Amino acid sequence: MKIETAEQGAPGRVTEDRIRVLPNAVVVLDGVTSRTRPPDRNGGWYASKLADELAELITDTDPLADVLTRAITNLVEEHDLVPGDSPAATASIVRWTEETVDALVLCDTPIVAFGQSTRVLEDTRLEDLRPDPDILRWKNKPGGYWVAEADPAAGNQALTTWRRDETKSVIALTDGVSCGVSEYELFTWEDLNQLPLGEVLDRIREAECGDSEHRRWPRYKTHDDQAIARITFSA
Repeated sequence: MKIETAEQGAPGRVTEDRIRVLPNAVVVLDGVTSRTRPPDRNGGWYASKLADELAELITDTDPLADVLTRAITNLVEEHDLVPGDSPAATASIVRWTEETVDALVLCDTPIVAFGQSTRVLEDTRLEDLRPDPDILRWKNKPGGYWVAEADPAAGNQALTTWRRDETKSVIALTDGVSCGVSEYELFTWEDLNQLPLGEVLDRIREAECGDSEHRRWPRYKTHDDQAIARITFSA
């Protein structure tokens, strides 16, 4: 098995994305800063704390949704987090055993598995609501989108299981990287399974710098934090 990672913050800022490599799992988180957060609790703080909790809780057998729910519950109780007034994080978790590869996706941090075919696990609810100028009113509500924040119910979201012997590799990535496929069309998913990860990040940055006025790719900020992990099970 081979595990590769690459990450960098948007120019001029410290990244709020987090990657945590465990003996049987990889966790990729994209921190989201609350507009009314305390100054010492930004999205990076929350993502770090959530990664710590997940590292303690992930086993070979417990359902990933239950693990994420417990992790969020622990953060709420330990740090007095308030729904709607706390930092948050999108999340993807890849866990493997000898027989299976389990995947969980919460919000726009997709997971892609490669084998005889390419299988994409993604949660598009946030993207579907992007046209709403007051998108935050839909956070962690039925009919809206879900992120890890201060509501443990967010843990019961998109997940699946693949057979290990049918899965050669898996990538998990934040939206600062997946945009290179889904929005900019610089790569295919298969490209991200083959290219050096640092090259992927650099090519996305180069494309964004060439569209600093957001005309080719309309978006609310020029650059985002970037994080990607690639797990290769067989050559």
